[in-house]
Amino acid sequence: MRGFKYRAWTGLADFMGDRMLPAALRLAAGRGPILVPVPLARARRRERGFNQADLLARALSRRTNWPVEPLLRRERGGPSLARLGRRERKRVAEHAYSLNPTSLPAVDPHSHLLIVDDVITTGATAVACAEALSAAGAECLGIVSFARTDPLAEPG
Repeated sequence: MRGFKYRAWTGLADFMGDRMLPAALRLAAGRGPILVPVPLARARRRERGFNQADLLARALSRRTNWPVEPLLRRERGGPSLARLGRRERKRVAEHAYSLNPTSLPAVDPHSHLLIVDDVITTGATAVACAEALSAAGAECLGIVSFARTDPLAEPG
């Protein structure tokens, strides 16, 4: 994961997408959802040169033909979440995401959305993204990620 995310080993996206596919299919339950990658703050996107969640969403899309839409935007930057504890992650993620104004036509009350991220740690990012999408009236089916950290190993 570190190589993919921090060393730009972007060629791993297809391998990772293969591993994420069973969970995505279970969450979709026969519906054809829109894949919504978790957005990065502009500065982080510039720093890395790519959004790892977008690469994973596109890998899933190639396997399912589900569309990828950047429905969310990151309202503000902030510290890297990698070293933050549960409370700090929640505080940073709250109200950090909103609907991308350019993508509003893609969201309607009949939309089924599946959030895509690389790692779920505390779930704070997933909750914040789901809340932003639900506020627009779309049905969020869940979040699919390549990895899940051990919640017992996370600092409070």
